[in-house]
Amino acid sequence: MSDHDTDDQIEDLPLDALPLDAWHRGRGARMVPFAGYEMPIQYEGIVAEHNWTRENAGLFDVSHMGQLLLSGPDCDAAVEAVLPIDLSTLKLGQQRYSLLLDEDGGVLDDLMISRWPDALYLVVNGATKWDDIGTLREALPDDITLNHLDEHALLALQGPKAADALARHVPGVEALTFMKFGKFKLAGHDVTIARAGYTGEDGFEISLPAAPAAEVADLLCAEPEVKPIGLGARDSLRLEAGLPLYGHDMSPETSPIEAGLVFGINKRRRTEGGFHGADRIIREINEGTARKWVGLCIEGRLPAREGAEVFSGSDRIGTVTSGGFSPTLGAPIAMAYVASQYAATGTALEVEVRGKRLAATVSPTPFVPHRYFRGS
Repeated sequence: MSDHDTDDQIEDLPLDALPLDAWHRGRGARMVPFAGYEMPIQYEGIVAEHNWTRENAGLFDVSHMGQLLLSGPDCDAAVEAVLPIDLSTLKLGQQRYSLLLDEDGGVLDDLMISRWPDALYLVVNGATKWDDIGTLREALPDDITLNHLDEHALLALQGPKAADALARHVPGVEALTFMKFGKFKLAGHDVTIARAGYTGEDGFEISLPAAPAAEVADLLCAEPEVKPIGLGARDSLRLEAGLPLYGHDMSPETSPIEAGLVFGINKRRRTEGGFHGADRIIREINEGTARKWVGLCIEGRLPAREGAEVFSGSDRIGTVTSGGFSPTLGAPIAMAYVASQYAATGTALEVEVRGKRLAATVSPTPFVPHRYFRGS
């Protein structure tokens, strides 16, 4: 999270432009269709951008994500009827991961939810945001107001030097810890900054009006630690961090329990229920699932991509959902659903790539340790 998107499925529709479209092109970005937008996939190269973010700080444009504000009478109770979250434990200034589920417990989207002074702020995936808005409007009472902040941009500054670079322009932001947010001034503009991201590194997500987004991006990229980074490195970083991507690692055909996302169902809700799909979710928590989402370390240099089949001997026991070559580890890694009896760490399996069987081992995730800042 999630940050967390799926490729655009409606290829015939015209693509929208990001608020920073001209800014990306002016910096030499290669633009590709993604989630209904033209998005920068890379500037100087995916591996170089990946390594720069791991060692310094990268600026990602994630303005395609949906930013929603929910408010109104008994808003918490209305939202808890839809999301498996315990809002009584979400304090002002806190952010939490949650899930939008269908009536059968399948995952419609994963999202971040924050408590603002007078509203709940949600960040949802770009490719699903219109469906999410429709689902929420239908499920929530009429007196709950849903505002889509479609005139806002969202920038993610990620990496071990992100705090140093941002604090020069936003004094006090370094005091935020992981999954906390605050209201600040940046270049004279009102912004909301959360200490969070989708790379496994320390970092921040900055929500701001679209009009000054280019000014703010220029300001941040003028810092010696900061470079603009594209979608390609965002994907390789999240893969190393073991973070799921909606539309690939989860979908309406998957439940959060088999996807290893039980932490997205807060403790009280696991017994009380009362949200979409609760009967299935609670049953799977208690009884287990037929398959599980696991990490795989693959021998050799050939990466296994989404859709590659996983075998134990002659038995096909699973499918890769995300995979690629890890620049940090110098080896291919993947994530896959496998039959539960093969999900234990260290289990020897094989993945079929281009007609060849490659040796693979079930690995714990994250592949590269998270470096979130949780306080000194």
